[in-house]
Amino acid sequence: MPVPPLDLTSVTALVADATTAPSMHNAQPWRFLFLSDSGTVQLRADLERGMPGTDPDNRALHLGCGAALLNLRVAAVHGGRQPDVRLLPDAADPTLLADVRLTEPAEAGSDALARLYPAIRRRHTSRWPFEDTEIPEDLRASLVEAARLEGAQLLFPSAWHMGELQELVHDAEGRDAVDIARQEDMARWTRLGEDADTATEGVPEYAFGPRVRQGDAPVRDFAGRSVVAGRGSAAFERHPHLALLGTAQDRLRDWLTAGQAMERVLLLATLGGLATSLTSHALEWPDLRRLARDPRSAMSHVQMVLRLGYGPHGPATPRRPVSDVLDVA
Repeated sequence: MPVPPLDLTSVTALVADATTAPSMHNAQPWRFLFLSDSGTVQLRADLERGMPGTDPDNRALHLGCGAALLNLRVAAVHGGRQPDVRLLPDAADPTLLADVRLTEPAEAGSDALARLYPAIRRRHTSRWPFEDTEIPEDLRASLVEAARLEGAQLLFPSAWHMGELQELVHDAEGRDAVDIARQEDMARWTRLGEDADTATEGVPEYAFGPRVRQGDAPVRDFAGRSVVAGRGSAAFERHPHLALLGTAQDRLRDWLTAGQAMERVLLLATLGGLATSLTSHALEWPDLRRLARDPRSAMSHVQMVLRLGYGPHGPATPRRPVSDVLDVA
């Protein structure tokens, strides 16, 4: 059955779902352009929301945009439309990351994506302690398959490599503490006091979670040296469940692929009852990122480290109004 023409109301709803995606420091580095004549939505990078100190090559920016693209696809098939995606369609326009035609009815094989839709609004980054409870093997296998379906790899590291990852995170935290450019990036996107209640971007203080009193969970502390009223400390996991998400190559296209795979894994994990967070500390330093790779695996380039477990899902962080990120032509 043909789908009705794509109108602004439908596109607004799709973009609202797309922008629930995670991004570094919740900078939301995306813009969308609705081409009404062709029924196409373009995804564009908002380079003004990049982080020159922390993400100088905009790799993390592209991961966030890829996650938003996956959400757009999920929302589209949930609404009965098949997203026909072209990545990087114009070599002369590096901010144009993808165009998505939405004029055809959803295909039968899109059911797996549509089933992820309820998790779009439930998935939140959690900076709270998780339980020291094992993740069932069948759920782990499903998460690995979710990454594979998007052209990426998900690997649960061995105990030996887990220890190496934790050391890399500690090393990165020490470097970050004396790197002024990275501190400026974080300060730009941290929201404290009254700003936290009115923010439409960045990480508000109510999403910081408690300070880590003990445990080995890699959780970025956005408070730094700031005092947040009522914020306590807590014991985190002694044995956190981490997963490496990576790709065979390390180009712009691979970053967008990894972002889509990352979000597909996060949504499926949310449906499976897991709380999730992302840790990129060690991946923000080129030499540490190379060491994050498990040499015994076929994964060539680690794009993100996921922290998974059973615990609080964390609060929703603010989002910009769709009117701020959507243009019509």
